[in-house]
Amino acid sequence: MKEFSYIIKDELGIHARPAGLLVKKASSFQSNITIMKDSKKADSRKIFSLMSLGAKQGDTITIQISGEDEDEAFTAVSEFIKENL
Repeated sequence: MKEFSYIIKDELGIHARPAGLLVKKASSFQSNITIMKDSKKADSRKIFSLMSLGAKQGDTITIQISGEDEDEAFTAVSEFIKENL
């Protein structure tokens, strides 16, 4: 399993546009990708799950990736998050 934390920089936090793009990115991998904020967990393949985190600018999220293609997923998802959130 790979894991990293990220502080949201986007002034709108995780909103519909980046959440939808993240779902699309995460769905291209077989690995399980979970995003956590505080005690909440979200499945990165479900937009409503991501939106329910209520992640705002300045919040820290933790991303856990596990599965057979976790290395590729880690690279792609971490780059996406840094560019879009």
